[in-house]
Formats: sequence, C-alpha cells, structure tokens
Amino acid sequence: MKPQLDAMLVITNLPDRDTARRLADSLVERRLAACVNILAPCESIYRWQGKIEAAQETTLLIKTLGAHYGKVEKTIRECHPYELPEIIAIPLVAGLPAYLDWLAAETISPAPINSAE
Repeated sequence: MKPQLDAMLVITNLPDRDTARRLADSLVERRLAACVNILAPCESIYRWQGKIEAAQETTLLIKTLGAHYGKVEKTIRECHPYELPEIIAIPLVAGLPAYLDWLAAETISPAPINSAE
C-alpha cells in the first residue's frame, strides 16, 4: 500500500493567528505535516460548561499521514492554549495522485519531537 493512501486532514481551531502560525511552523518543521493552511478568522458558536459561547478563532487545515496522527495530536496539545482543543481527523479517500505523493514524501520521515522545544 502506498503511503499516500494513508493521507489525512487534521482540523483544529486556535484563538489567534500568531498561535496558529507557531503551531503550523512547528508541524511543518518537524515534518509532521506537508502543508498547513491558516484560514481567515471565523466565529465559533458552541456550548461549554453548560453555557453557549462565541469566540473568534483561526482554523488550521493540517495535511499529514495517518501514521503521524499521534505525534500531530501531541504537538497540537502541547502548543494549544485551550483546555479542550478541537482536534479532528478526516481520512482522505481520494485526491490528485501527484499531490498525495508529495504529501507522503514531505512527511515520510518526521523529525523527533524534542520535549525541550
């Protein structure tokens, strides 16, 4: 099975663009993601601890391999300021083969996560 078949999209929201940029840089630098899109701020409406809340957030679309999901989640949790961050993963069932090959090549050998970072 080719690594591209294990491609996935991980989504998380952060409170601001600077925090989103730091996390995106960390994921790409560590080769845990081939690409991270930082989207325009959005308004999130959600229920938290019994109350309806609203917040401005910045969404990240993280392209990675399923084999790296555990390290991606760990990195997000380490960098994320929320008590309970949204971290969801969607398997990619199809895509442009050349793009998926590139995604796999850029994430095939992730750098070790240094806890001192």
